[in-house]
Formats: sequence, C-alpha cells, structure tokens
Amino acid sequence: MSFLSRAKNILTSPVSEWRVISKEAATPRSLLLGYVIPMALIPAIACFIGYSLVGIDAVVVRIGGISWGLFMGLDSFVSSLIVYFSSIFIVNVLAPAFHATRDLGRSSQLVAYSYTAVWVSGFFYLYPPVAKLAVISLFGVYLFYLGLPALKSMPDDQRVPYTIACAILMIIVRFLTELLISNLFYIITGQSFPSLWYFTG
Repeated sequence: MSFLSRAKNILTSPVSEWRVISKEAATPRSLLLGYVIPMALIPAIACFIGYSLVGIDAVVVRIGGISWGLFMGLDSFVSSLIVYFSSIFIVNVLAPAFHATRDLGRSSQLVAYSYTAVWVSGFFYLYPPVAKLAVISLFGVYLFYLGLPALKSMPDDQRVPYTIACAILMIIVRFLTELLISNLFYIITGQSFPSLWYFTG
C-alpha cells in the first residue's frame, strides 16, 4: 500500500484501517523510510513555498524570503524526524504504567500513523497567514486513541489517561525540539532569523 493510500485511509476510516495495520509487521526504520519521510516532506515543502513566496507579517518584521523558506522547511522536516523517534520512546516506555504491552514495532505504528493529521495539515503552510488552521492536527490525538485497541493490549479504562499522557509529552518534545533547532541556527549563523527578513512599516 502506498503512503498516500494509507494516509487517506487512516484519516477517513481510522477504525478499520487500524485493524488492517494490526496485521502488519513494522519497525521504526521501515516506517521511517516508507511513511514518515514522505509524509514529513508535505509540511516541509509547504513551508518552503509558503514562506519563500508569500510570507507573513509579524509584529515588527516581515517573515518571508528564500532564507526564511529554507529555514522553516528544514525546521519542519528535522523536527518531524526527531519527534517521531522521541515519541516512539515515550509511547513505549509509558506503556507498562498503563497496563499496556511494550512493543517497539507497535509503538512505531501508533506514532507514525497518528501523526498523519499533523503532516497533512501542513498544507496550510502554503499560505502562512492561515497556518493557524493547522490546529486540526490535534485530530491526531484521537487517531492515537482509536489505534490503541488494535495495537496495544490494555484495559479500556486506561486508554484515555494513556492517550493524554502521551499527547502532553509529545507536545512538550515538539516544543523543545523547535527551541533547540532555533538555538542551533543562532549559534551557527549568529543571527536570530534568516538573512532575508526585513522590517515593515
């Protein structure tokens, strides 16, 4: 199955698609190459195009230009990969605390396919002024919840707290990753922003 078909199915008929996924074997590496990287390119390319050609007005600066596009695209892609692996670790390590099975392959599937909503919502970055609509990526939390019965053996009353705990930690990891990348950019270039930002009146 192509990654586009899987993305379509997990978004439109998640319950049945999770059952299909439960019959598949996967590893963090196989999902990285076959699904995560292709999907992570969606917001990365959208960010590059959106911030290079359209941009957005901040409080005192104009965020736009090729440098901004490159930075935002690279930031999106690298963040996706870091968050993917970090989230697998979180989901797997937390599992026993909620009476769930610890299985690296299943944890990888939960993270990769639940994150589909985040990557697809990246299309909004083609036009940065409406990028806030990417909040629909929170649908990924619901996808994670729906996937638990198919991929993790655990009591029903533990599904909600496990989902909430994982979601909070994954959001924190995303925030810290963005902060780290921004700081590294500053250390490497000596600038807080890419070189083509400019003030607007």
